[in-house]
Amino acid sequence: MTNKEWIKLTLAHEETGAVPYNALCCPTARKRLEEYYHTDNLIGHINLPIRMGGASSIKPLYADPAIYGDTITDEYGVLWTTNTIDRGSPIGPSLREPDLSNYAFPDPTAAYRFEGLSQWCEENKEHYTILWVGDLWERATFMRGMEDVLLDVALNRSFVEELLERLADNILRTMEIYFASGEFDGIAVSDDYGAQRGMLTSPNDWRELVKPQLARIYDLGKQHGKTVFHHSCGSFVPVIPDMIEIGLDILHPIQPEAMDIDMLKREFGKDLTFCGGLRTQDLLPLASPEEIRKEIRRLKKTMGAGGGYILEPGITVQDDVPLENLIAMVEEMQAQ
Repeated sequence: MTNKEWIKLTLAHEETGAVPYNALCCPTARKRLEEYYHTDNLIGHINLPIRMGGASSIKPLYADPAIYGDTITDEYGVLWTTNTIDRGSPIGPSLREPDLSNYAFPDPTAAYRFEGLSQWCEENKEHYTILWVGDLWERATFMRGMEDVLLDVALNRSFVEELLERLADNILRTMEIYFASGEFDGIAVSDDYGAQRGMLTSPNDWRELVKPQLARIYDLGKQHGKTVFHHSCGSFVPVIPDMIEIGLDILHPIQPEAMDIDMLKREFGKDLTFCGGLRTQDLLPLASPEEIRKEIRRLKKTMGAGGGYILEPGITVQDDVPLENLIAMVEEMQAQ
């Protein structure tokens, strides 16, 4: 069975005898594992069945200050801090006022964004390949600032509607180039809707503002036969049925500190494949290796029952996880 076949069977809610896994690490955590395993390609070494790629940005996800300086500005004009352990923080919004009349959106068709994409698709064709298409609500929070965009939802609603529509337009144009660039299996949206104890907006505001644009993105993916993968941190249970309704296939990373993932499996397991669920706020950085192994075995048994589950940490593995815990995680993920 190839990696691609493994994921396809899992998505079809068939048990394969082994639960597939994914493990994305920040650069410093990845480097420690690569040094331990004597490899410069951790993803290939541990044979992740899912491979994720996408368009390039003038601001890398992890921008090293030794290369880019203490701050960097992205395509949308947002100023970010840089560091070696995470993606940094958006500290300089590009939209100081709720007005798009003088704002120029970046060109989603710029050639630099897609350099090497066709080759990447070809090199990873034996695996289940998913391409990140962009972010919608999350991008609006970067461009406007979280506090201001939440106020805009109440006070400048037409501006928020226009901003999200224009961002969705850029994502759709990106996707069209993807479809012409090579063969791949799914699209991925990164768009955080939740905080630790609830949604950032009301469910009704989400339905009125975000859902219509998200539906356009999902629908275009479905028209081209692609699986739809969605990343959202935090708790957003009220709108999961809406996401299923418009075509969601894989929900990521189901943070167990914010949502009851066993409830998610019971309530939505017949409709979704879940990807994630391994605690990163306390378990991975603070527990013993054996406690981590025990929890992974539990997740395989409970979340993996009936298929529809890909084991992964509840967010990208951070720099605070000790090496012995990283090793326990990798080894137990791979155990049959």
